Amino acid sequence: MSKKVLITGGAGFIGSHLADELLAHGHTVRALDNLTPRVHLGGERPSYLDPQVELIVGDVRDGALVEKALEGMDVVFHLAAAVGAGESVFEVDRCMSANNVGTAVLMDRLVRSSVERLILGSSMCVYGEGLYRDSFGSPTEIPRRRPDQLRRGEWEPTSNGDRLTPVATPESKTPSIEGSVYAGSKYDQERMSLRFGRAFGIPTLALRFFNVFGTRQSLSCPYSGDLARFASRVLAGRRPLLPEDGGQLRDFVDAREVASACRLAMTADTRHAVINVGSGRATSMAEIARRMAAVAGGSTFGAEVSGRYQIGDVRHCFADVSRAEQALGHRAEGRLDAGLLELLDWVARQTHTTVKKSSPSYVQLELELAS
Repeated sequence: MSKKVLITGGAGFIGSHLADELLAHGHTVRALDNLTPRVHLGGERPSYLDPQVELIVGDVRDGALVEKALEGMDVVFHLAAAVGAGESVFEVDRCMSANNVGTAVLMDRLVRSSVERLILGSSMCVYGEGLYRDSFGSPTEIPRRRPDQLRRGEWEPTSNGDRLTPVATPESKTPSIEGSVYAGSKYDQERMSLRFGRAFGIPTLALRFFNVFGTRQSLSCPYSGDLARFASRVLAGRRPLLPEDGGQLRDFVDAREVASACRLAMTADTRHAVINVGSGRATSMAEIARRMAAVAGGSTFGAEVSGRYQIGDVRHCFADVSRAEQALGHRAEGRLDAGLLELLDWVARQTHTTVKKSSPSYVQLELELAS
């Protein structure tokens, strides 16, 4: 059945891919987006946003505008957010206001609407470090690595001196948001949304996105994803720069796979739950850099290990996608190489193909965050 769908942040990276997915399946799409210049150069409607999408330009913290955007909608995808774990450290007020206040304003206006389902775009960052097993095979949750460990180049987490084995992270893992303003704001969004959904009988899901990559990532923003930065360097004839030793394991998932999972969440029987959205595959940073260079035609173009780090960054985190398979009927196809080739082509066609050098990412930040 065709639905009328509002996507907050609908002109953005994931939002625009979701709009394409919904339109392809016969739904009507409206987007609310502030077209921030740090993402959309010139603050203009992006050319990639399908002309069938009705775009309302404005801030999700504007209650009157949100109320207008909700008129006649059946489903809401709340993706609007200030993004970037690193950026949130330096712009705490903007991050908390956009994410927490924006979500609160949306909740307030949803009470007065006819919306029948709410789906929040959350993040893997709420986990902190992923799940591990100790030498006895027991599941082990650990805190973020200490600054002194990172200064000594002790990259791998340990427990009582024993090295741990990373395993897929399920939704049952205890959130670990200390040291990350962004993670805290995303977890707050989850709790607000799920409590609201239960209180007012609106089926609500929080989808925890893992390392989403693909076309339409903003290259003018210094907090673009690792793969966008890698692509910019490869196309400029420079070696991808790996933080730490490049052995970190991540879960890279194509934006179109994420859009597919989001669409399936519209009709899922499961409600008031968090669900991982990832590929379910662990890939090291070194391996992803090698594969990107290979699809770019430079198979011998090795990555550069920097030994640099970011305080608060996690070592390993990849998704257990069992719940997504059961609740949504979704499993990523694993089109990694094809997705990397498309990303490279996208970056090559952009006017701004380099990342601002002012980015503090992977610089040795001597920033001691309260635990």
